[in-house]
Amino acid sequence: MAPIVPRDESGQRVDFSADRIAYLTVSYGVLLSVAYRSFARDEAAWDLLALVVLGGIVGLAYRVSKGAVSSRGTAMIAVTIVIAVVVSGLLAVAGR
Repeated sequence: MAPIVPRDESGQRVDFSADRIAYLTVSYGVLLSVAYRSFARDEAAWDLLALVVLGGIVGLAYRVSKGAVSSRGTAMIAVTIVIAVVVSGLLAVAGR
């Protein structure tokens, strides 16, 4: 078995960048799949959309637990959530 070699900062930056790119690829890929299933096939895609939302919630919870979210960032997140709820409510009412 090979010995464990400590990683330097540049290697860690590359790993974090790769993970970020992979996360963005998967998240936007799932969102495109949700849009396709909803518009082209007229299917509900709540399961996939819930995965994207859950990924965002987990990332936010981690940042909050590490103290990496400022009060301004928290306010922006709250405003975004309120806008999303209002828009989704309007879309639900308009769809009836």
